[in-house]
Amino acid sequence: MDFDDWPDADYEETPHPRTPDPKVQEASARLLQFFENEREEVFYEMQLEVLFESEYFDWITTKALAQLRDSGRIGTSLEDLPDVGKIRFYFHRGNRYWKRKAGEIGKLVRTFSQPNFKSALGNQGELLVDAGLPRVGFVEQARNVNQFNGLQWTETAHDRDRIFQKDGINYGVEIKNRLSYISQEEFQVKIRICATLGIRPVFIVRMMPKSYTFELFTKGGFALIMKHQFYPLGQEAFALQVRTRLRLPCRLPAAPHRWNSEPSPPIP
Repeated sequence: MDFDDWPDADYEETPHPRTPDPKVQEASARLLQFFENEREEVFYEMQLEVLFESEYFDWITTKALAQLRDSGRIGTSLEDLPDVGKIRFYFHRGNRYWKRKAGEIGKLVRTFSQPNFKSALGNQGELLVDAGLPRVGFVEQARNVNQFNGLQWTETAHDRDRIFQKDGINYGVEIKNRLSYISQEEFQVKIRICATLGIRPVFIVRMMPKSYTFELFTKGGFALIMKHQFYPLGQEAFALQVRTRLRLPCRLPAAPHRWNSEPSPPIP
């Protein structure tokens, strides 16, 4: 299971398409208005991708942000975050005191980017799945495996987090308790593993593009979209701080049957 919420792609300069993408143009206008309404606030790139995911794919938001920063219509700064790497902040050009708020955000990001905390997030996701699926009739068959029923995946070092069975059908389950999407490359590998092992693909994730979920449907699988990132027990205060200060969809689940009982935070 991969817990990385800090992909290197966030820090690369995003090349513009040769012909204007109408959706990128629309997102650029939407973001520009957003910053007009948030003149005193500061945001970082992945945060904006998550805040606007109900309207645009993350790569659309990223391209729109690149367009705005290259044209100088919004303020931006690429900063070094100790123990994490580079982080790009965005803010209204009239915001004279953006550095103080960027520092506050950086402290929160550093905390949830620490290896031990990311590992705890991954473990929390697996615990919820292990507790929740048996409640609706799924029986665990194996975990962290690349072989099943005499068949084996050998093309890469990837595996499936769990294999569950229900009504005589075996499902290969991938668990992603993180903010970012699974990459297209990894997504395709995980589907191919299931095809090789003769099992149906299932992804339990915070969020996934509709194009991914449609492909899963065509392969006989499905995605369980949780909308929230689940923090470990004992982290109530920190989850509240991240949710209120960064507006990110994190929470502590009360029980598996109430996983998705709260709406995602609205975009202002």
